[in-house]
Amino acid sequence: MTDVFGQSHKDSHEQVVFCADEQSGLRAIIAIYNTALGPALGGTRFYPYESEQAALADVLNLSKGMAYKNALAGLDLGGGKAVIIGDPSKDKNEALLRAYGRFVQSLGGRYYTACDVGTFSEDMDLVARESRFVTGRTVAHGGAGDSSILTAFGVFQGMRASAAHLYGTSSLRGKRVGVEGVGKVGHRLVDHLIDDGAEVVVCDVNPAAVERVRQRHPSVDVVADAKAMTGSDIDVYAPCALGGALDDDTVARLRAKIVCGGANNQLAHVGVEKQLADRGILYAPDYVVNSGGVIQVADEIEGFNMDRARAKATQIFDTTLKIFGIATEEGVPPAVAADRLAERRMSEVGRIRGIWLGG
Repeated sequence: MTDVFGQSHKDSHEQVVFCADEQSGLRAIIAIYNTALGPALGGTRFYPYESEQAALADVLNLSKGMAYKNALAGLDLGGGKAVIIGDPSKDKNEALLRAYGRFVQSLGGRYYTACDVGTFSEDMDLVARESRFVTGRTVAHGGAGDSSILTAFGVFQGMRASAAHLYGTSSLRGKRVGVEGVGKVGHRLVDHLIDDGAEVVVCDVNPAAVERVRQRHPSVDVVADAKAMTGSDIDVYAPCALGGALDDDTVARLRAKIVCGGANNQLAHVGVEKQLADRGILYAPDYVVNSGGVIQVADEIEGFNMDRARAKATQIFDTTLKIFGIATEEGVPPAVAADRLAERRMSEVGRIRGIWLGG
């Protein structure tokens, strides 16, 4: 691994921890971007990265995104993330997850973990047998359960806000919405859209995921892949798979007027947000609209209450509209407006945290 310090300090990460346990096969990285608002919170991704360098790049990027997400979600939590290197279908085991829990515990509460790609609430129950700093646990163990419930709900609120800004109505009735990826979040988003009267088209690399949606909603259309979807006649594009969905080719091909989805890090590189704005495509910043999941798991820290968490996730509608307003007023893309709003809160509240309390 080369230039580890250069990578981690490029975006001013506070701490990066490399975790290894040879016997269980654990290889993990925990990245804490910022604790200005409180302890870092972010999920653990279990993924077969092609290299440790790729894993490091991903966890650094994801942890920064969590800091901004938590800030705009109104949480008193900083941003962190963790990745476990491996194939979860082959490499996940009790010893590995519990070894990982020991490393989380060793940070003394600077980082709270939760579920992400490749990990589930049952996994968090195992991690929690070695650490107190775990959220996203099963309902049986006092947790919030599957965080995709409020993630999808929050994306739907962001989509409603996007429609209100662009069309003057928050309803998606009659709009054609393309959902790329109908896994944990995507299939729940389809439920909300169908209930609201939208026409839905889906795609997924997993045929079983598509079939599950079709069985539940026979009216849903299916296309072969993301390329076919983004080039088709849709009003809204909802990327709900892995990141990087919005690259130069996709933006040039895209016919939708709104982009609002559940995937993290949708912009493939800096500058894509301007390309979207130049084409008149309204982009709802991903870390704003997909924050329902972190709102759900964060609520566990004070004792989970779904009604309270859902009420907070409903506020994603207002936050998204506020960002569109700032973007219009300041003449910048919504992604830039969202960054500025998050940075302002981290700076203002972080400064207050510096006031000496005595003792």
